[in-house]
Amino acid sequence: MSDRKVRVRFAPSPTGALHIGGVRTALYNYLFARQHGGDLIFRIEDTDSSRFVPGAEEYIIESFKWLGIKFDEGVSFGGEHGPYRQSERRDIYKKYVDVLMEAGKAYIAFDTPEELDAKRKEVANFQYDASTRMGMRNSLTLPKEEVDALIAEGKQYVVRFKIEPNEEVHVQDIIRGEVIVNSSVLDDKVLYKSADELPTYHLANIVDDHLMEVSHVIRGEEWLPSAPLHVLLYRAFGWEDTMPEFAHLPLLLKPDGNGKLSKRDGDRLGFPVFPLEWHDPKTGDISSGYRESGYLPEAVINFLALLGWNPGNNQEIMSLEELVQLFDLKHCSKAGAKFDFEKGKWFNHEYIKMKDNTELAELFMPILKANGVDASMDKVVTVVGLMKERVNFVKDLWDTCKFFFVTPTEYDEKTRKKRWKEDSPERMAELAGILEALDDFSAENQEKVVMQWIADKEYHMGNVMNAFRLALVGEGKGPHIFDITVVLGKEETLKRIEKAIKELK
Repeated sequence: MSDRKVRVRFAPSPTGALHIGGVRTALYNYLFARQHGGDLIFRIEDTDSSRFVPGAEEYIIESFKWLGIKFDEGVSFGGEHGPYRQSERRDIYKKYVDVLMEAGKAYIAFDTPEELDAKRKEVANFQYDASTRMGMRNSLTLPKEEVDALIAEGKQYVVRFKIEPNEEVHVQDIIRGEVIVNSSVLDDKVLYKSADELPTYHLANIVDDHLMEVSHVIRGEEWLPSAPLHVLLYRAFGWEDTMPEFAHLPLLLKPDGNGKLSKRDGDRLGFPVFPLEWHDPKTGDISSGYRESGYLPEAVINFLALLGWNPGNNQEIMSLEELVQLFDLKHCSKAGAKFDFEKGKWFNHEYIKMKDNTELAELFMPILKANGVDASMDKVVTVVGLMKERVNFVKDLWDTCKFFFVTPTEYDEKTRKKRWKEDSPERMAELAGILEALDDFSAENQEKVVMQWIADKEYHMGNVMNAFRLALVGEGKGPHIFDITVVLGKEETLKRIEKAIKELK
């Protein structure tokens, strides 16, 4: 790696919700920048005004805030290389279009969409390049006076990059090694459109990366075909010395590995492909998000980091700080990474287990309130601590542990048939008497006294304890029985035993 300061960028278009593949690209840029003590730039690519969606930019910023990916400069973050929104840089781009025109490296083309369509029908696999451009309506084939007159009349035009044929273009890629492309396969890409006085992605990106001193371009595999063009543009401007190093990341594939991951896959299989819930202002459609589905941001980060990269060992659980230390682009895969959404749930489960009980209790409180439960924070913290290992999501806690907060109104039929014996009412009445007499209602003391009573009476321990659990919980689940009774307290425990005796004849 060169001695240049590491400066990377994430540059989304505000055309809708941020795809989870884009989040991974931003994460890899973040990890790379932090590891090398560099900067991460947030740039908005809004040169295609027809695709702009209101609210998309704010949504993207909010997504990264939730995920904990921090930018050093850019839109809404400030910095010395602004403006960072491409639509606000028109004058800058126009200047560089003129530089290419004056050097004979670009030309004006007047071909209408209809004329181009007609040409495509006439010529199989038509592309606008060295072999076809002299038969088209452009400043290479028309006299200068006619070109000037057409522009003066207000005729719409584009500026195309003039690619010289049959040159070998070498792209050095950190992940893929050297990629060599013959320039004859490239078309004379449109760099600028007079209709909206804005450049296309290709020109804007090169100019911005150069002026913002970007040292590395880490982006999705889908941009690999444009890399040779970008190399040629750097050359055309004479900027070879400041050309960034490229790294094209593997695609995120459908869970079955067959093709690129799309929103439809998430809808079909029931998992989000966006970081936050997205309300489409054009269609009114609502798409699920990782945040609203109950994922913890640190679990999403860990899950995404390992889609197409590995730390070189078998470690799976890594904090953002650990990821920064371990990240290495050379350990990125060339092949696409299957999006294993079940593994995403596993990561969430692991992070819930590690999370502080008070933090989890705060996340669970609104769910309790929504179910009409008003419980003390201390009680909720205790319950969460007992039950968090059994759930993948905080929202699952309600179904798993509502018996701590609400007396069972019915008893699971299968468990009742299996666990409530003929002598259960008598045993439970006896047990209630023993528990009522206890002054020390700690789990340890309850267990010692109850076990002693069962042993002295030579009762069947399984029968007693299973009937006891059914009385307290309403089914055959839950943590250690005396952990339950401590949380319920003596009065509620006795009330539930009494209710079960009455209702479970």
